[in-house]
Amino acid sequence: MSLLNIHGLTTRLASEAGWVHALDDISLAIEKGQTFALVGESGCGKSMTALSIARLLPDSGAIVAGQVRLNESSAGANSNSTDVLRISETAMRTLRGKRIAMIFQEPGTSLNPVMTVGDQLTEIICLHTGVNKAQALKEAEAWLGRVGIPEPKKRLQQYPFEMSGGQKQRVMIAMALSVKPDLLIADEPTTALDVSIQAQVLDLLKTLQREQGMAMLLITHDLAIVKQMADTVGLMYAGQLVEKASTAEFFAAPRHPYAHALVKSLPSQAQRGQALYALEGRVPSLVNPKPGCRFAARCLHAQENCSQSTPQLLAATQTHTVRCFYHADLSFTKPGAGGVNSVGGSFSGATSKVVLQTVSLSVAYPEKGGLLRKHFKPVLNKLDITLLQGRTVALVGESGSGKTTAARALLGLLGSNAKVDGDVLMDSRPLRQWAERGPEGWRSKIQFVFQDPFASLNPRHRIAEILEEPLLSLRPDLDATARKARVLKVIDQVSMPEEALARFPHEFSGGQRQRIAIARALVSEPRILICDEPTSALDVSVQAQILNLLKRLQTETGVAMLFITHNLAVVQYLADEVVVLRHGDVVERGSAEQLFANPQHAYTRQLIDAAPVL
Repeated sequence: MSLLNIHGLTTRLASEAGWVHALDDISLAIEKGQTFALVGESGCGKSMTALSIARLLPDSGAIVAGQVRLNESSAGANSNSTDVLRISETAMRTLRGKRIAMIFQEPGTSLNPVMTVGDQLTEIICLHTGVNKAQALKEAEAWLGRVGIPEPKKRLQQYPFEMSGGQKQRVMIAMALSVKPDLLIADEPTTALDVSIQAQVLDLLKTLQREQGMAMLLITHDLAIVKQMADTVGLMYAGQLVEKASTAEFFAAPRHPYAHALVKSLPSQAQRGQALYALEGRVPSLVNPKPGCRFAARCLHAQENCSQSTPQLLAATQTHTVRCFYHADLSFTKPGAGGVNSVGGSFSGATSKVVLQTVSLSVAYPEKGGLLRKHFKPVLNKLDITLLQGRTVALVGESGSGKTTAARALLGLLGSNAKVDGDVLMDSRPLRQWAERGPEGWRSKIQFVFQDPFASLNPRHRIAEILEEPLLSLRPDLDATARKARVLKVIDQVSMPEEALARFPHEFSGGQRQRIAIARALVSEPRILICDEPTSALDVSVQAQILNLLKRLQTETGVAMLFITHNLAVVQYLADEVVVLRHGDVVERGSAEQLFANPQHAYTRQLIDAAPVL
């Protein structure tokens, strides 16, 4: 018997519009020491499955059917199993801490902001392992070291707000692993981590599985991690499991059209110069859903009965089930075959015109200590970058390598305490000369696309106001009619309907919000676009749409892009030149094709080797 057995799990959420069918008849099993990966777009039920297992549903949620059995061992009998849906809340709290641990998707909201990291870790270790506080403190320091946090003893005294997002994520991982659980539920555990730390954390999880027999439910949108880590893959769509298979079978021959679409949408070097396949449409509303296949509206192969009858999970092989009437038609499910709309052809149009250049750009910040003399710590050392019209330069490196500092320097957002040397030139003139001409002389020419499409848009403003706001401050030469015309043009450029202008941000999906964020960056007609992890929070299908959009807009407008990311597959697909930073120093640069084919520096090879690949 499996360590975890889920049968018929059905969860509903109350809403003003009616009951949301968040999960419908979910059944899966995880063996001791095995990893089951749940994949699918946002809103498909992956996190809701995790919350249902751990009984951490919001007040509006209720489990209306099913069993979730946690067994004593993989060979245990029913008498030694616990149905976590039937025990008291007190018993569940004990189980949740001792045998079931969870890594949440948002570390910033999961850690107590008024307790030090050390206090939070030792509290959990003392409560669930029975050791004294002194021993718990030693174990806490050791766990921080194992998840790759430098100077772990010092970090124990820090509060969460003193750490970066990636560091907070690693603290959450350390807290979950410190109790040595039988079952680990990991919801997007590596989203905020760079590739080398990600590799270290994934290796640690594998080691613990071997040593302790820990089972893991892994929720992620990174299919490369799934291929590396998982034994079994479950694909979710609109609250249902639509495909379940061994990892090898899932990637070798995905049988559901939705699975095929996701795999086809992944970027790679082989697709450079071509548009990615992109899955159009969005996950349907789950408020009292109608009968039929829930994917039918987005499926290019849907037949009449797909919208009338609900398909069941059917066995394709002994280790492969699929919820599709036509899964046996392998003509559209073989890797490399069609099945998703292509959204364009080759991209071209770059020129050799230099639009922005950094010359020995260096940045240092004052260190604590000393009243009479400031000591500065360098964070960026003599950075030389050249951006050409219609071309993309990617900045890659671990957290703390200086990528974001470089971006902030180009935007003039470093603050008065930063010591800056070197120069930034636009059209061969220093930015300070452009600044003398007013905001329209500089800031209108360099714009920024932020990482989080949910936090970067004002929730109280309609989209029309959000897009017009940069024009009011950066383009005072435009009257109301010209501003409206510019807003209409840019919303069309990002493939959003005009009626979107009257709506608020919360009415859009993550991908749509990122399109709006890109439209806001483009509305002032910039010549340079700085993108800081613009796709890291997005599903692979939405990522494909955004990458296609950026490439198309670059072709149409000739905008130069500085692209900051830790996703090396995106770099291979998108970038013309790659600059590798380590501790503020450039250790290697070159064309994307050359650098990935023949990296010269040991650090570059380390980054490439650490990145999971399909």
